[in-house]
Amino acid sequence: MVERLKKRTARVGVCGVGHLGYWGQFEGLLDTLMGFHEELKRIIGKNEVEIVDFGMLDSSKAGYAALDKMQSEKFDVLFINMLTYATSSVIAPVVRDLNKPLVMVALQPRDRMDYSTASTQQQLENDNVCSAAEFQGVAIRMGKRFHDLIIGTLYDDPEAEKEIAAWCEIAKVLHDLRGARFGLMGHVLESMYDMHADPTAVSAAFGVHVPLLEVDDVLVVYDEVTEEEVEAKKKIILDSFDTPEPVSDPITIKLTDKDLYMAARTSVALDKFIQKYDLTGLAYYYSGRDGSMHQQVVSSFIVGNSMLNAQGIPMCGEYDIKTCLAMFIMDRLNIGGSFAEFHPFDFVEGFIFVGHDGPHHIAIADGKPVLRSLLKYHGKPGSGASVEFRIKEGPITMLGITHTADGKFKFIVGEGVSMKGAIPPTGNTNTRGFFEPDVKTFIKKWCMAGPTHHYALGVGYHADTIAKIADVLNIECDIVKI
Repeated sequence: MVERLKKRTARVGVCGVGHLGYWGQFEGLLDTLMGFHEELKRIIGKNEVEIVDFGMLDSSKAGYAALDKMQSEKFDVLFINMLTYATSSVIAPVVRDLNKPLVMVALQPRDRMDYSTASTQQQLENDNVCSAAEFQGVAIRMGKRFHDLIIGTLYDDPEAEKEIAAWCEIAKVLHDLRGARFGLMGHVLESMYDMHADPTAVSAAFGVHVPLLEVDDVLVVYDEVTEEEVEAKKKIILDSFDTPEPVSDPITIKLTDKDLYMAARTSVALDKFIQKYDLTGLAYYYSGRDGSMHQQVVSSFIVGNSMLNAQGIPMCGEYDIKTCLAMFIMDRLNIGGSFAEFHPFDFVEGFIFVGHDGPHHIAIADGKPVLRSLLKYHGKPGSGASVEFRIKEGPITMLGITHTADGKFKFIVGEGVSMKGAIPPTGNTNTRGFFEPDVKTFIKKWCMAGPTHHYALGVGYHADTIAKIADVLNIECDIVKI
């Protein structure tokens, strides 16, 4: 019932490199290499990206001509197809002046040469890695660098294809970051120093805009919601969530008609609000006067936010735009991105609960998520419907974005495992997180890395891919490992 609002995609540039002097010496070599080039494009195309092909760069002159074309195209990552040996002057203009992530791809057509028929031409057809060292060495002398080198075989190499796919996923993140609009509404929960972030610094680091919005902007569209729209949204909510009886927590009750109505109406209003202001995501917090419409509407965001998260619009409580960005990165990698923090340990079974009382990415829920009515939101004003679930069993990745002492952003990344088991029936999301070498050692190292208390939580092991995104954005990345 909940589908992504915008298809994940990217534009990926690709060019081949070779040596002009070879073409007159070895008949058919260029045609053979360009056939291999088409095979690489086929591999890249499996990842639902648009390919922009700049052809063969085989001389300094060709490099400058290609640079002009590249600078006029909007693409997100450039794959340099190392088809045979090429002098570094071929790629130097691109390295110097193109401000895009550069990835060398050295996929050898043969897994080894046929030594009984070996020839110079056969060697040149398989000389894919020959100039990789030269390329990176010259790039570093120019104050630049290639972000990765993918080595393998052109045919039947799952590992190489996996590395290419990872860069296509990174391209999708970069594609949607460009010109994105992450709204801020309200203010930081008073005394949460770790939540503060300068919108200009956010724009500088991530290339996004931060519209500053008011709760009244939501109230305007809230007043425009029709009863027909509310009824349609109620049906979607009830189809997407279970509404069980309460268990042990005295502040939870079965979802009430009043809370369902409020959640549905606010969800419709949030849909309209996101569309009206063309938002990629939103971070918010607002207290408001007790009983005011401002307070009632904002305290009923949780269900609508969780629906929007699953549709690719990260919605983040407590005014935490840094975690909103982390949730966005995970969503565009198609791994989820729930709003999370650490909850109590279980020292008997050796895990810690990870979750939060706010919006979550229901696309990664283990089974059907639950809605409960809460008589109070702990530590915050208001009451109403709240989302409870655990995420899918298996590997998990956490991404926290924090600040260093000099005001720069920093990624903190960790990996663990989500395992099934009972969770507290509190109307909040909780997942049993297991970490190596043991939960206490891992959590100590995570906390000592200097994160904020929130992070984005996704499925699968993706620390290496997130580290590459940090590298492209020139942001420090600390992968918490033992």
